[in-house]
Amino acid sequence: MPRGARILVENACYHIFNRGNQKRSIFLDAADYQRYLFLLKLYKSKYKVKLYGWCLMPNHFHLIVEPKHSETLEKFMQSLTQTYTFSFNRKYKTTGRLWQGRFKHRVMEKEKYLIDCIFYVEANPVRAGLVDTPSKYPWSSYQTRIFGHGKRLLDLPDCT
Repeated sequence: MPRGARILVENACYHIFNRGNQKRSIFLDAADYQRYLFLLKLYKSKYKVKLYGWCLMPNHFHLIVEPKHSETLEKFMQSLTQTYTFSFNRKYKTTGRLWQGRFKHRVMEKEKYLIDCIFYVEANPVRAGLVDTPSKYPWSSYQTRIFGHGKRLLDLPDCT
């Protein structure tokens, strides 16, 4: 059965997420998180994607992005996930699929839902019981937005 076409909209924001195959962890140590963030920065620049929020959980990730052109969204995600998978498999001497399937996404109206979605994504570690406040979780955009750490990765949304 062929997979359905993605709904891609010009000038829209996307909440993108995916998890490890069979719900397995995709980040096993701090270096894995840092590698993913390095690749995220690299490919967001290459494909001209704005990044408004993110959270890397042990077995899944959330990204809130706005591509300059909607058709680059899939290329951006393909580059990011394939390069990370290659790096992960080489490091841990494994083979095969790292991800459960192709990434999922939700289109959102920037003016109506963007800020709420950012808060939702950044609160993920609290809901999962990993920390008691988002400020204590090092692998999300919360510390960047609030404290200014890692400014080059995060873009500020224009919600006017």
